[in-house]
Amino acid sequence: MDEPSKVFHRSLFLEGPAGRLEAQLWTSAAARPAMAALVCHPHPLYGGTMHNKVVFQAARSLHIMGLPVLRFNFRGAGLSEGTHDHGRGEREDVRCAIDFLAGEFSGAPVVLAGFSFGASVGLRVGAGDARVTRLVGIGIPVNDTDFSFLRGSKKPKLFVVGTEDEFAARERVEELERTLEGPKQLVFVEHADHFFVGKLDQLDRAIRDWMEKFPA
Repeated sequence: MDEPSKVFHRSLFLEGPAGRLEAQLWTSAAARPAMAALVCHPHPLYGGTMHNKVVFQAARSLHIMGLPVLRFNFRGAGLSEGTHDHGRGEREDVRCAIDFLAGEFSGAPVVLAGFSFGASVGLRVGAGDARVTRLVGIGIPVNDTDFSFLRGSKKPKLFVVGTEDEFAARERVEELERTLEGPKQLVFVEHADHFFVGKLDQLDRAIRDWMEKFPA
């Protein structure tokens, strides 16, 4: 599928619960998109922002599928106000971003994708929010984070993990996947590290192939 011919890049600030949140929205000329997407970034205390290469690639992959895509910086990251809250207040930031998409694209279900810390925070919110209908976890840090909150969720789920990811041991990822209800898909990218260095094309392919399996 070709990239949308008319693209609008909009920089903005969301009114978050701890202050303004820096954000970027990619959209297209479609007046009523069938779906919208939100992509959450990795840990801000380790340099994670919405400009992270994995986040950018995930956003681009979803945008090429015709979805408007929102990225934002969690509180305390980039130009966002507030201070880091160890994943607690950041859940409210995610809800704020979903609220924005619901207002901009009324009635459009949301695909919520998160990378690393963004997956642990974003998917927790998305699993319980009726406006979110699909979940994408990239580089899910299962070695030190509990993802059992996904049990019971029947929303379509995609997980993309590198086989050399130091934060996601293969056996732990597989164990988690076995405990979850479907539809679900787990894609291991061979020889990829946590940041998919040199393997972003395979992340792109995994997201786009999965999206085509679940048309809006």
